[in-house]
Amino acid sequence: MNDMEYRKLGNTDIYVSRLCFGGLTVGPLQANLPVEQGAQVMIGAFKRGVNFIDTAELYGTYEYIKKALEVYNDNHIVIASKSYAYDEETAKKSLDKALTSLNMDKIDMFLLHEQESEHTLRGHYEALVYYLKMKEQGVIKAVGISTHTIRAVQAAAKMNEIDIIHPIINKAGIGIQDGTRDEMLEAIKLAYENGKGIYGMKAIGGGNLIGSVDESLNYALNIRELHSIAVGMQTEEEVIANVAKFNGEDIPKEVLKKISKKPRKLHIDFWCEKCGICVKHCKHQALKISNGKLEVDREKCVLCGYCSSYCPQFCMKIV
Repeated sequence: MNDMEYRKLGNTDIYVSRLCFGGLTVGPLQANLPVEQGAQVMIGAFKRGVNFIDTAELYGTYEYIKKALEVYNDNHIVIASKSYAYDEETAKKSLDKALTSLNMDKIDMFLLHEQESEHTLRGHYEALVYYLKMKEQGVIKAVGISTHTIRAVQAAAKMNEIDIIHPIINKAGIGIQDGTRDEMLEAIKLAYENGKGIYGMKAIGGGNLIGSVDESLNYALNIRELHSIAVGMQTEEEVIANVAKFNGEDIPKEVLKKISKKPRKLHIDFWCEKCGICVKHCKHQALKISNGKLEVDREKCVLCGYCSSYCPQFCMKIV
């Protein structure tokens, strides 16, 4: 039996498990599990060696994490949160909300959420300055960004103020908004060489690569520049399977059987702009815009996930 691997996040003094618990999927934006149930899934991961959880103000999962940590306190769990703050006032409000909701007086990482380029980084710089001030005071250990773009990774890689980068990367390049998978990989390598802590997101393409999970995770695990990889997990079986995969162990057959029987659906995030591009590309005619809303015909949808590759806002996920 292999143990979970831990890596130092770039030039920080933070050590994280190679598997990061992606906190989005248990919460109200996706599975919407009862808090107690979602917390138990997290606890299952913590007990199996996962010491890192990614969340965001947007996700609405602080209550889940707080509940999990009330039960599990054997080891320090590294928490990264994210905010759309753009000035000192909104930055303070977001950080205070996180600390209060989690019942903490400090947090490991706080990131500017979904930065797009050097221009958005400039537009959010006042918030970054506030987080850097909180870092000096010991309230935050490391600051950084999350992003779906190559440009933002390239920009952050050159900024001394940035400790952490949380970029999208997967074998199909799904969700990368401004280029190819290999171009994103080159940007990640640059950031790594510059000492940034890097943990990847959407290794399974937001569920759209569910048909090739093993291959998708192998791709991410073979990227040495990723100190950690965030994977969304909604059930104990998914935790067991992912921990085994990251530990280089065989996944129990009964676990794989339960996962394969889990009902899946195409989920449309609330920030969908109803542009209609996905509708044009759905060969099964399972999508339509009706009454100003994008709708999915469950009987026609085959969960191929192809629509997500056309979505400019990465709103479509298989959950």
